Amino acid sequence: MLLDVREPDELATASIAGATVIRMSDIPLHLDDLPTNRPIVVMCHHGARSANVANFLNAGGYPNAVNLAGGIDAWAAEIDPAVARY
Repeated sequence: MLLDVREPDELATASIAGATVIRMSDIPLHLDDLPTNRPIVVMCHHGARSANVANFLNAGGYPNAVNLAGGIDAWAAEIDPAVARY
């Protein structure tokens, strides 16, 4: 699962198709929506917020949550140049 924790204005600028979107501040409200038995790759703009969310999830019983290092900015630069950078 690719979990995008960015804000709506950021999503309007750049996104990855198929990602599940839950704002960082809303994560505690949606824990039941997240799988505990498969990988969760958490993403934000540069990776700081998503690292915090991945750590929060790991501590809360989601051992397969990992941070997408560099965030969507790195994704756009290294994987898919069609994704807008901001």
